[in-house]
Amino acid sequence: MKDNVKKLVLAALFLAAGLVLPFFTGQIPQIGSMLLPMHIPVILCGLICGWKYGGLVGFILPLLRYLLFGMPPIFPTGIAMAFELMTYGLVVGLLYERSRWQCVIALYRCLIAAMLAGRVVWGVVEVLLLGLGESGFTWSMFLSGAFLTAIPGIVLQLVFIPAFMVALNRTGLVPFRKASPVSRPAQQG
Repeated sequence: MKDNVKKLVLAALFLAAGLVLPFFTGQIPQIGSMLLPMHIPVILCGLICGWKYGGLVGFILPLLRYLLFGMPPIFPTGIAMAFELMTYGLVVGLLYERSRWQCVIALYRCLIAAMLAGRVVWGVVEVLLLGLGESGFTWSMFLSGAFLTAIPGIVLQLVFIPAFMVALNRTGLVPFRKASPVSRPAQQG
């Protein structure tokens, strides 16, 4: 019970951070799409609170930002972002939770897998919302939106998130795990 309350409070904190961080990009969509300020709290939520909370915070965050601040535009950006961020929180949390070791290497593996999965989901949702073809969502739009314009944000995530998790490990707040409880050999008495 106590652990669930702690995770719920932390998830609310990450949701609040996701609402506030885009203000540091000046609410300018071009800068926001480069630095990806809402991604970091969602990924951290998935890592620290688990995949359920990460996925839920990821889905709610862009929709709630639209309701409160009118940004991002709900169609198609906000809807696609909701599924994209949900995927980040789900995938990073699920993979990290099930990793044999929880260390920087496992963290990078989970982070990169989640980043790729989220971008694929974003592309699929954009295709579903806008359709294919020259007047719809094109391959060049996918490459540009998912990777090229996002390079500064991707680099920021690959530097900041592991550094933050290492700091939490050093303080003992969120310690790395050397081996999963299921894979440990039974101690002989």
